[in-house]
Amino acid sequence: MSPLQIIRIPILPFGIVNAHLIRGEAGCILVDAGIPGSEHKIGRALARHGLTFGDIRLIVITHAHTDHAGSAARLRQLSGAPILAHSGDADFYSRRRPMTYCPTGPVGRLFFRTPLPHQPYEGFVPDMMMHDSEQVNLSAFGVAGTVRHTAGHTPGSISVELASRDALVGDLVASGILIGGLARIGHAIRPPFEDDPAKVALELERLVQNGAERFYLGHGGPLGASEVLRHANALAALTSARCAEGDCGHAH
Repeated sequence: MSPLQIIRIPILPFGIVNAHLIRGEAGCILVDAGIPGSEHKIGRALARHGLTFGDIRLIVITHAHTDHAGSAARLRQLSGAPILAHSGDADFYSRRRPMTYCPTGPVGRLFFRTPLPHQPYEGFVPDMMMHDSEQVNLSAFGVAGTVRHTAGHTPGSISVELASRDALVGDLVASGILIGGLARIGHAIRPPFEDDPAKVALELERLVQNGAERFYLGHGGPLGASEVLRHANALAALTSARCAEGDCGHAH
């Protein structure tokens, strides 16, 4: 086995929603948990690689949208692994506050009117709660890498930066037609929802400057660094678009 594997787990067809498994020499880390009920698909993906839920040493949830956090509580029960997340989204994880959404365009507005973004999930309190710009070293979980706060998509969005020059960034960026693998999978786009494009642009630029070469996404992907940087530069011109739709639940 190679020192490190990144296994994409399609939760919905065509890469529309992805979870990822980082398989290191001393353990596995699950990044995102999919929509409610995704534990069955994740379990089958583990079995295909000769693994079980017990091989998961850590569950990283990149942000609180239901397609990333929906099965987190159930997967914690099945694996016994702790959940790592950021306090910026804590009230959403615990269900103390309803999730807010800032559509980025027609696809986001259409998606917002479907049941999927509003699908309820079992609330939870992360076992490991990051605060502000705190970083978490993953070496204790058998993987060479770091988790950092990368706000912009949601207040508490986080990303995984690996020593292998791979980055797992949740919804900081998406790719493809209709956010998936139908066509143009190598073309970066904005996800359906995004709180602050200026912050996202800064975080994507920093990731590239820090040496990330391959970006694994919650929707579509993966993408190379040059395409991510092109997208970040385009986002930087959209700073006035923050919460532009006015129906996201944020103060305006």
